[in-house]
Amino acid sequence: MTRTLLMKRLGGALAGLALVAGSGAAIAAESILFVGNSFTYAQGSPVMHFGSDTVTDLNGDGIGGIPALFKAFTMQAGLDYAVSLETVGGSGLDLHYQTKMPLIDKAWDRVVLQSYSTLDASAPGNPAKLIQYSGLLADAFHAKNADVQVSLMATWSRADQTYPTTGAWYGQSIFQMAKDVYAGYAAADAASDRINGVIPVGLAWNRAMAQGFADTNPYDGIDAGTVKLWADDNYHASKYGSYLEALTIFGQLTGLDPRSLGANESAAAALGISAAQAVTMQQLAFEQLAAPVPEPSSWAMLIAGLGLLAFWRHRAARLPAPASIAAGRRALA
Repeated sequence: MTRTLLMKRLGGALAGLALVAGSGAAIAAESILFVGNSFTYAQGSPVMHFGSDTVTDLNGDGIGGIPALFKAFTMQAGLDYAVSLETVGGSGLDLHYQTKMPLIDKAWDRVVLQSYSTLDASAPGNPAKLIQYSGLLADAFHAKNADVQVSLMATWSRADQTYPTTGAWYGQSIFQMAKDVYAGYAAADAASDRINGVIPVGLAWNRAMAQGFADTNPYDGIDAGTVKLWADDNYHASKYGSYLEALTIFGQLTGLDPRSLGANESAAAALGISAAQAVTMQQLAFEQLAAPVPEPSSWAMLIAGLGLLAFWRHRAARLPAPASIAAGRRALA
């Protein structure tokens, strides 16, 4: 059975709301914590300090990043989120669990976890550490709030890990690293009943490249009419990559159609992203969220090879996706 794309909303009501600017509907504030590294705080792009006054950086570094973009989208949607972040560059979830619990071990309504970009800095592609520490963190958050919704954010293919001979994915398609990273996060999701799904950011990047919106190889120049999703280091996200990242998170966490933000979405204008580019990325995020979720069979061999099948548990039934996303999923199937 295909696993659900979107997490629970309170009573399921908010997930089905149409996105109507200025609706004035009274919505209870919801707390959300982002835990991650430079892929969450958007190192190397103007997004890093965007909207830093709208979110709470628990480390006091004055970062806005992807959490602030998410906040901007929710404000335009008429939603009320209290957004916090705890980020450390170059870190995996093990560092946060081992050193940051005094900051983050609280009762949150939602948590988004993002680990090291290659899954494991010392063993690229191996999800064992991600599985272990995402489960430990989810257990800790659940102990503080039994209703917390914990999501994992699967990141993108690094060009610097694909095209240079020193890269762990050298010689493979630019699309492969994102698929492998998603498989690792999907394994972590399957291993814990307290994790509520994977946000497919890297797969949205793959879609942007496959459809010709984004360049696939920054080492041979940027193709005319395309954008570069990577920052100058060919590693982190540019403003375009960050915008697509935040749109994908927004759509999955709220259940709202990213396309409803529209051409006048204000964060894009502030970042120097054109209305046409914003609309295209909103469409790409929608399509990725509406696409069928990969079945476990597509990554079971990876888990078996790592001796991690013992982590599998029965997952609780989840609510169906909102109508707008569900309809799109059927159309793309």
